[in-house]
Amino acid sequence: MVHQFKLNNHNIVLDVFSGSVHVVDDVAYDIISMYKDNDINTIYKEIQSKYSDVTREDIDDCISDINELEESGKLFTEDEYSDLAFDFKKRNTVIKALCLHIAHTCNLNCEYCFASQGKYHGERALMSLEVGKRAIDFLIENSGKRHNLEVDFFGGEPLMNFDVVKGIVEYARSIEKKYDKNFRFTLTTNGVLVDDEVIDFANKECHNVVLSLDGRKEIHDNLRKTINGQGSYDTIVPKFQHFVERRGNKGYYVRGTFTHNNVDFTNDIFHMADLGFTELSMEPVVCAPNDPYALTEEDLPVLYEQYEILAKEMLKREKEGIPITFYHYMIDLKSGPCIYKRISGCGSGCEYFAVTPWGDLYPCHQFVGDDKYLMGDIWKGIVNTEKQNEFKLCNAYARPECKDCWAKLYCSGGCAANAYHATGSINGIYEYGCKLFKKRIECAIMMQVEKSLK
Repeated sequence: MVHQFKLNNHNIVLDVFSGSVHVVDDVAYDIISMYKDNDINTIYKEIQSKYSDVTREDIDDCISDINELEESGKLFTEDEYSDLAFDFKKRNTVIKALCLHIAHTCNLNCEYCFASQGKYHGERALMSLEVGKRAIDFLIENSGKRHNLEVDFFGGEPLMNFDVVKGIVEYARSIEKKYDKNFRFTLTTNGVLVDDEVIDFANKECHNVVLSLDGRKEIHDNLRKTINGQGSYDTIVPKFQHFVERRGNKGYYVRGTFTHNNVDFTNDIFHMADLGFTELSMEPVVCAPNDPYALTEEDLPVLYEQYEILAKEMLKREKEGIPITFYHYMIDLKSGPCIYKRISGCGSGCEYFAVTPWGDLYPCHQFVGDDKYLMGDIWKGIVNTEKQNEFKLCNAYARPECKDCWAKLYCSGGCAANAYHATGSINGIYEYGCKLFKKRIECAIMMQVEKSLK
């Protein structure tokens, strides 16, 4: 399978199953598009009618080059993975990561919150230290020989239960050497309760920190309000700036959400960069289509253009010595994820689980509160094996809509939760998200091409 696209004055040809990327001239680009479905005389006729200065010898030379690339496995490569994909009933279920819902409550009242303002459509609750410790034990017990284990402190707002966060980390550190484990902690926060104690703790213990900010003040304050209905921008931005300054080169990123209200989201990204934040992510809102801030089909051309604007501006800023990183443009064309990871995706419901404040297990944070996806708990383990088997088989080849998609080995079939909420099945697809994802991958590949050529 081959995917061809033009971007930033480059003719780019992606050979999907080898991962090879070719940058070609106009003639080669057109010949490649005709190569498999047309005889040589048709190619001669079409190319020479379009390019008057191109001879048959030129075309023969180009076709010879294409033949050589095909024979060397760098163009028109066959799919060698489809027959392997459904051996996933034997998929590894060693657990490597937990998302601990430290607090099912929040000090903000964000209108688009998928977690129903932190309550996950249930009662407000805080995780106890006892439950947190048991979650760590459960992870160790089910992690097999894995050395590196990941724990994300999530909410609601986890800093509303900060003492328990600290207690869980202290407990995990006290036993990790005994069990030959290394814990990597992540903290996701809206910033309201960030202070020097939080910063000191995160800098010592957290492998990564996710800071929630939607960009410009008027955009952020429109949907990310306090319980009293006030905007939170003025409260959190100075705290985040101080946090990032003191964090130095340690891992963090500022994560925003764009909606129908700010389809010009690059202005929010550049605003955050101008505030001093260099590690950035901006996600499309996922919500009911009748919500006033829901993205529409009419928004798509604007969003495509925005992704292109972002890619070009990032290249410009890098050249000027003031680079920024955008999460979705982080792509490694030479030594990216292994094919197992490319097919299987995030591992939700198999290698990754969310833990509620009372110890229930769900496939990930976006399923919490849906009784159909209650998988078990941290004392009894996984008991809903029927649902786990569904997740074992959830991969890039499980979705009929992905069969002929050039991007499937980059998205691994997409987010199971988004698919479920869009279609009612984890093996469906969230079509709108697919369209945006493919545009992001094209931009990311173009950026790598640009850097390689220069």
